[in-house]
Amino acid sequence: MENNNLTPAPSMPRIGDVAPDFTSMTTFGELNFHEYIGDSWTVLFSHPADFTPVCTTEMSGFALDKDWFTERNTKLMGLSIDSIHAHIAWVNNVKKNTGVLFDFPIIADIDMSVSKLYGMLQPGESETAAVRAVFFIDPSKKIRLIMYYPLNVGRSMPEIKRVLEALQTSDTHKVAMPLNWTPGEQVIVPPPKTVEGMLEREASDYDMVDFYLAKKSL
Repeated sequence: MENNNLTPAPSMPRIGDVAPDFTSMTTFGELNFHEYIGDSWTVLFSHPADFTPVCTTEMSGFALDKDWFTERNTKLMGLSIDSIHAHIAWVNNVKKNTGVLFDFPIIADIDMSVSKLYGMLQPGESETAAVRAVFFIDPSKKIRLIMYYPLNVGRSMPEIKRVLEALQTSDTHKVAMPLNWTPGEQVIVPPPKTVEGMLEREASDYDMVDFYLAKKSL
């Protein structure tokens, strides 16, 4: 029998979409998102709530690696459905207890407007807390990759860093990345689209499984 009581799935931006713009109050003052991005990459990530254990480990991880992201022309911006006062109190509390400063903007999405705009509210998980979403946004403001984690599982910082470098390397060199690729490993050369290209590929010095699967070192 058809179930008419299911909650409709929230709308959410997709890979390839322009990241929805917004202006919100953050721990760095009121910011317009597209102006904040400028000509940088951006990692926009949500967490369920301030003063919670998993979120504290995650936000601390981003803070400790902020210089790493900056070196790769990448800005950070966090979000949760908490007030600006709760955010500031949490930032202060973590700094006092661990010495780690959350030195990036955290959106105070108390009205859930940005969470709804980005599909960070998953009703099957929670209707009042954002799940652990991560959006990778390039300098043209296009969404390039999206990750979603449930409330009770922390994100993998090595994977977040890996995919950022994969996206940036792919853009720079016009290549693709094989399974489990990490920086320094071989990359995949796009397959040929013509017979002439196929013959050139066969005569190349690429590391080839076959003409359609060829790797090279950068």
